[in-house]
Amino acid sequence: MKKTKPRNKGLLHNNRKLSAWSSFWRFPIVWMIAGAIGITLVDTLFRQLTERVEGTAVSLVFTLVMGSLAILVYKLTLTSLARRSTPEISRQHAGKHAVLGVLTGTLFITGSAVIIMALGGYSFQWAGSADTSSVLISSIETSLGAAIVEELIFRGLMFQAIAQLGGRALALGVTSLFFGAAHLGNPGATLWSAFAIALEAGVLLGAAFLWRRSLWFTIGLHFAWNAIEGLLGLPVSGHSAAGLFTVKVNGAALLTGGDFGLEGSIVPVIASLLISIPMLIGAARNRRVEVGGLPVSK
Repeated sequence: MKKTKPRNKGLLHNNRKLSAWSSFWRFPIVWMIAGAIGITLVDTLFRQLTERVEGTAVSLVFTLVMGSLAILVYKLTLTSLARRSTPEISRQHAGKHAVLGVLTGTLFITGSAVIIMALGGYSFQWAGSADTSSVLISSIETSLGAAIVEELIFRGLMFQAIAQLGGRALALGVTSLFFGAAHLGNPGATLWSAFAIALEAGVLLGAAFLWRRSLWFTIGLHFAWNAIEGLLGLPVSGHSAAGLFTVKVNGAALLTGGDFGLEGSIVPVIASLLISIPMLIGAARNRRVEVGGLPVSK
């Protein structure tokens, strides 16, 4: 008996160490940061590889591989560190949610651009010298990479970590503010453009995630948003894009967005809130159904 006591004490001590170590990694902020670092490293590596290759088609393949690896890192972070399942990236209904997101993003951006054009802020002319296929592939490659990485980090990791600590309302507010602040370093950015991004992108994408509980939906929405802006020849969050059209901008920056592009306009801010509110209402209804123990309609 005397020999077993030290052994039992050693096992108990080791178990406590393992339990403390496991609790550390399961803390939301810890796995959020770990996952964000992993995804950022994957993105950085493939960005460097993409810059060294020639041809937009090869760049698109690299982006698809990067996206797949980033999703894998996300899944491993949630399952191994946070110790929870990942229904938000389930393959079931993935195509349906992604297409719905693309349609939502396309209608949102084209509708905003048409309203600004009707108010005299934009005039579009087909860029006859543009290589259509090259512009299309380049726009898809750039927009898809940004959408996957940003949604995995902001709506996938940050939103869910903060929601676990302080609830969904806090998560929506914090991620929206961080998303706006993350764009302050972009060309042409101002405090207003950051605030506009926080409302029209942070709130809209957060509401979309709460409503559908699918990262495929928010990735599709985010992708279409950036891709349509680029194809129209509008700056994407301040970054100039060689689109299929040349754009003449007239009027106040509050209408046109100025150098920052459409996202700095008051028009998409209002439009996004009109879309976000029904989504948040739908999310609240889904939440009440969940609490009541009934299946949530997909």
